[in-house]
Amino acid sequence: MDLSEFHGFLSNRTSIRSYTGEEVEPEAIAFILSCASTAPSAGNLESWDVVIVTDPDRRSQLAEAALDQVHVAEAPVVLVVCANYVRSMSRYGDRGILYALCDASIAATYMMLAAHSSGLGTCWTGAFDDEEVRSVLDLPQHIRPVVLLTVGPGEQTSGLTARLPVEEHVHLESW
Repeated sequence: MDLSEFHGFLSNRTSIRSYTGEEVEPEAIAFILSCASTAPSAGNLESWDVVIVTDPDRRSQLAEAALDQVHVAEAPVVLVVCANYVRSMSRYGDRGILYALCDASIAATYMMLAAHSSGLGTCWTGAFDDEEVRSVLDLPQHIRPVVLLTVGPGEQTSGLTARLPVEEHVHLESW
């Protein structure tokens, strides 16, 4: 893939909040997770875990925990990407909390891009009640849910969202 193809691939990804109802093949999920396992991580500790949720009742509970965001229930798969504090804190102490959050975010991004490369839609859902998600999934206390990544064949989107010019983000040498 050349540079313009790569930029086009990234630019054409958009959040999908409406799904066709078709299932996601287990091989597609395996591919997505395999790609995530190549993500960089602090100290190569891979301080992230994922809970794969396909059960409709559990997805509905997650949608409620996500402030009633309907797409969470309607997507055929929800990948709940979590930070695993114990893995990173074992080496980095309190700073390991930040590293685990970064590791989970990077892994979730790789999952999102892998799904996109497979023709599947995704939506990064970060607005949710941590404790409700923890309860629905029986997460241990050292595990923090970071993103509910909905995955599935998507309906047609209304188009790409506008982005800030790169210059709005960049500062040379100092702020």
